[in-house]
Amino acid sequence: MKKQLLFSLVFIFAAKMACLAQTEMPSTETVMTKAYAQAKKEHKNVMVIFHASWCGWCKKMEASINEPELKKMFDDNYVITYIDVLEHDAEHKKLENPGSTEMLAKYKGDKGGIPFWFVADAKGKELADSQIRPEGASLDTYGNGVGCPAEDNEVAYFINILKTTSKLKDDQLAMISKRFAQNKPAPVVKPAVVKPVATSK
Repeated sequence: MKKQLLFSLVFIFAAKMACLAQTEMPSTETVMTKAYAQAKKEHKNVMVIFHASWCGWCKKMEASINEPELKKMFDDNYVITYIDVLEHDAEHKKLENPGSTEMLAKYKGDKGGIPFWFVADAKGKELADSQIRPEGASLDTYGNGVGCPAEDNEVAYFINILKTTSKLKDDQLAMISKRFAQNKPAPVVKPAVVKPVATSK
């Protein structure tokens, strides 16, 4: 009886530990090591996207990249890697990759919003990121964050980065540009101002 009880307790403990291990997010170091190894093997660059569960623009970025007509283009040229960061509440904090806040700061993405993204080669050398900087400024300086490209200048900036860090052809870049332009918010229509009609007395 004691052996059976002990066996049951060991089994329950092992099952709980297995569940815990399944829900624990890998560290940013683990995620990046895997991404760089895959990029080296497949002769690609890595596109790292910092996102969070609450971030609407992050979801737009992911949906745009995973659009059926575009997904293969991105997958053929990049190892797309997501890092979860800046979750707000305790329930979602467990979704964060340990070390993500520090990594966001390392790549100068900590002063803007998310999504923040950067492109690196298979050795980890940063090639570009989602910040528009004054001409000649290095990646070590802060710029204006593009996030999920939507406005014309943001989409043009993103397309230029894709052009310089991938083997995407002009027709493919045009398709990507067209899709990301669809993320542009609809213009706000202001109600017409009605002037009061003067009445005669």
